[in-house]
Amino acid sequence: MWDSIPDMGSEGDELERRLADRLADRLARLRAAQAWSLDEAARRTGVSRSTLSRLERAEISPTAALLGKLCTAYGRTMSQLLAEVEAEPPQVVRAERQLVWRDTASGFTRRAVSPPQAGLRGEVVEGVLEPGADIAYDEAPVPGLEQHIWVLEGGLEVTVGGVAHELGRGDCLRFRLYGPTRFRCQGAGAVRYALVIVQP
Repeated sequence: MWDSIPDMGSEGDELERRLADRLADRLARLRAAQAWSLDEAARRTGVSRSTLSRLERAEISPTAALLGKLCTAYGRTMSQLLAEVEAEPPQVVRAERQLVWRDTASGFTRRAVSPPQAGLRGEVVEGVLEPGADIAYDEAPVPGLEQHIWVLEGGLEVTVGGVAHELGRGDCLRFRLYGPTRFRCQGAGAVRYALVIVQP
């Protein structure tokens, strides 16, 4: 089934087993996300309850036809499903492994708390602006990008669509991004905020 895996002996067998386990887990999570019982999933897919159960426990490997039925029920192409499995992100991203980028010229530090991954639409970023920092973005990287900005410390002015929003500690601004934005640190101290980004 995983014919992209080179023949590496026992190492290849272990990789194939891990991929099969991740596929089984992903199928179980997709069913759970629909709030379907095994009986309901069997009714909707035309696959027996026992086969679904064994698939989700990685006791058997699905055929292409079987995967096709499941993908149809869960609203995925087979390519999407396999990409989600092959590129499954870690569930825990340790602080020391989070990527930090600093723009010392503008006084901005960006920490990728949960780096974006194929198949996932959301990510969390921590931003820190030093006193006096003022950063403008000319356009949205992705039109319709959903953003939530939650101020953790300090004061932040965010301008979206020509409207300036003054945010203090604990305040949260939510918007969809279609044009230019501006982030400005207010006050004598740095501002630290969490930015939640959701792809459209």
